[in-house]
Amino acid sequence: MQTDKQVFLQFADKIGYDIGKNLAQNVEIQYQKIFDFLPELAMFAASYVVKKSFTRQTTAPKLIKDSICFFFLNTIEQPNRKGKVQEETPYVSVFPAAASHKSYFKKGTRKEIVSISVSAGYLKDFLKEDAQQFRFLFDGYNNFLVEEIMTDDILRTVNDIVKREEPGALKSYYYKLKAIELLFYLFQSLSKREKSVHQKLSENDIQSIYKVRDKIMSSLNKPSNIAALKQIAGMNELKMRKLFTQVFGMGIYDYYQHLRMKEAARLLRDEKLLVSEVGYQMGFENLSHFARVFEKHIGKKPKKYSSELR
Repeated sequence: MQTDKQVFLQFADKIGYDIGKNLAQNVEIQYQKIFDFLPELAMFAASYVVKKSFTRQTTAPKLIKDSICFFFLNTIEQPNRKGKVQEETPYVSVFPAAASHKSYFKKGTRKEIVSISVSAGYLKDFLKEDAQQFRFLFDGYNNFLVEEIMTDDILRTVNDIVKREEPGALKSYYYKLKAIELLFYLFQSLSKREKSVHQKLSENDIQSIYKVRDKIMSSLNKPSNIAALKQIAGMNELKMRKLFTQVFGMGIYDYYQHLRMKEAARLLRDEKLLVSEVGYQMGFENLSHFARVFEKHIGKKPKKYSSELR
């Protein structure tokens, strides 16, 4: 019987996905599901632990013409995890096959991913008139990178793909519909982004903006100083703000507040803390202000959110 790694390597070879020796040798695959709907679409889901730190150039399947990659990362809920590993924040990364970028894999980190690669032409036909709203995906095949924060609908659909029992009939049809459903919820979220002019990103731009993002995430109970962020980015404030909005879909402070409220929701949901405890822990002195900010980003007041979990 083939191992999960052997099955995955065969699938990667079939769709023309160059995973490289480092990824093949330095990860332990704990879970995988694969689906191919060639020549327009392919999807796989996997969970693995990095055994040795390495860097690789992220690429896309060669057998899908002008493919756009959608990486739904760190979203899989798995209750029976073995060993102590560092888990990461869930997000979606979107980039074209023509603009590969470097990814760093840190030893001891658990990576969880649902990946969809889709032909740009197929996606544009599917979006029809709505494609105009996402022209940066199709015009001139620019070197773009977009990252989107998870929504509850995306998380639920990912876990439907991964955890739900497979249908007894029409299996291929079911999973193709699920892939389209996942893209629907993502584009629904992308449609709410702040409008910005998309410009070509260099590898240095990408690394700098992610350093800014990491600094923001490191201190959610207190906003980061703009002067410090400029120094980290190594660019002027205007460029930093423009590129940040382009990649993450909102301004620096709004992004900080959104992550802050996501963490507040997690503390209410997973840690079962009181609303007042969460508000003070997230740096709010006024709990009414905390409730207003929470409702803006989560869609309901924290007390109602908390009560619905019980």
